Amino acid sequence: MLYLRTRLLSTTIPAILGLFLSITQAFAISYQSEQQSFTIKSSDGLLITVDRYTPLPIKTTPLIVLFHQAGSSRGEYIDIAPRLNEMGFNCLAIDLRSGDSSRGIDNETDILANKKNLATSYADALPDVIAALQYAKKTNHGKVIAWGSSYSAALVLKVAGDYPQLVDGVLAFSPGEYFAHLGKSKTWIRDSAKKIKVPVFITSSRSETDDWKPLFKAIPSKMKSSFTPTSAGRHGSKALWKKYDDSENYWQAVTRFLNASPF
Repeated sequence: MLYLRTRLLSTTIPAILGLFLSITQAFAISYQSEQQSFTIKSSDGLLITVDRYTPLPIKTTPLIVLFHQAGSSRGEYIDIAPRLNEMGFNCLAIDLRSGDSSRGIDNETDILANKKNLATSYADALPDVIAALQYAKKTNHGKVIAWGSSYSAALVLKVAGDYPQLVDGVLAFSPGEYFAHLGKSKTWIRDSAKKIKVPVFITSSRSETDDWKPLFKAIPSKMKSSFTPTSAGRHGSKALWKKYDDSENYWQAVTRFLNASPF
């Protein structure tokens, strides 16, 4: 009897462990498969490349649309988006036509725009931001949050003011009035920020705070907050990259804002 019981245990336990590992691996594969690339069209027909990080239910989960900084790509968010997933948010990471590469991922939208001889300045990327947020609103049933980095941080503030129906919240990393040399007003972003009513979070490196304080002051939203690091900090969303020692300070500020907002 003892031999039989021992034999049963010796065959059953590995089977149970094998089943557990199979389920765990299947879940991991399912989670990872949610990150996939697809394209949407900008207003001029240019195809915009998007990475999807949407492991959570579409109908009930808020969606964060992630836009990169200058000379960058959707690869800027390969570490950031999964952490936002863990916090309860689905994400789309967007390649804007003004960029290059980040974390080994080329900006496919920029490549295609150059092949078509389209303009690729910071301001030229505004239609791409609008198109991505329109797509998010059309396909997502939860709140849509616009997240920008450097020049795109300024653009998401502009869209939040000019197209309030597209945005339920904004996170802007190192925004500023970056467009005067492109023929725009020196207050092009601030003029739009004056109309923002949704929750807004702004941060940057320590030395950049004077660049966005006028924007922050102009925003009439009753739910706005900012974060200035005690360290030197970083420009744009890369401040959250885990390789930087002070990234957790930024993450704590982001978490406080997201938890306090009605998303």
